[in-house]
Amino acid sequence: MISSMDDDSLLELGTIGRPHGTRGEVVVRLVTNRTERLDTGSRLLSSEGELVVESSRPHQDKFLVRFEGFSSRTEAEQLRGVTLKGFPLDTPDVLWVHKLIGAQVVEIDGTDRGTVVSVIANPASDLLELEDGHLVPLTFVTDFDSNIVHVDAPDGLFDLS
Repeated sequence: MISSMDDDSLLELGTIGRPHGTRGEVVVRLVTNRTERLDTGSRLLSSEGELVVESSRPHQDKFLVRFEGFSSRTEAEQLRGVTLKGFPLDTPDVLWVHKLIGAQVVEIDGTDRGTVVSVIANPASDLLELEDGHLVPLTFVTDFDSNIVHVDAPDGLFDLS
């Protein structure tokens, strides 16, 4: 049982869209690449309480999901617009965005460059946005431990305005 929707450790996983068909399925758009979040039996938290995945299947760039207790289109309509949340997965050797926010950025030579305030999606490489507005491509991250992001940035990166 998931405790509370207000738990700060919960991550947004996706949003429920319109019902699909007449048997309680809904369209779900994930904001995570971890599709196992929709495996049968998965427990997700929402403003409607805990939702347990009864079945799911890929559909175009989304998923068709049926949750326990929702067996008709009318019942499924209650879920439209609901945000799905879950606890972070414990996967070693994976750099999670939620762990980067608030981390200190330190160059290889020990220079402290500030705190990460957001991660910006970018086709070439996601960017760490620092509190002073500097952007650091994730390709320059060499290590992450104890809330410190170590970067090997090229000369001049932090001189640009």
